[in-house]
Amino acid sequence: MTLPWDNVVNALVFAVLGILIFVAAFFILDKLTPYHLWKEIVLEHNIALAILIGALSLGLCLIIAAAVH
Repeated sequence: MTLPWDNVVNALVFAVLGILIFVAAFFILDKLTPYHLWKEIVLEHNIALAILIGALSLGLCLIIAAAVH
């Protein structure tokens, strides 16, 4: 059984494109906040901010997945 290489290449291209868009959007989100997200979440143990950023990340990923699909 042969693998449809066109589908594999398309899936990889769209996966990489989605990840790049997410990283760029997350970087912009980090720059728009008045504090450093990593410092607040990891060093200051701000659980509310971690939940908010997690929810924003999931929402952003859903939008990117719908746009790429």
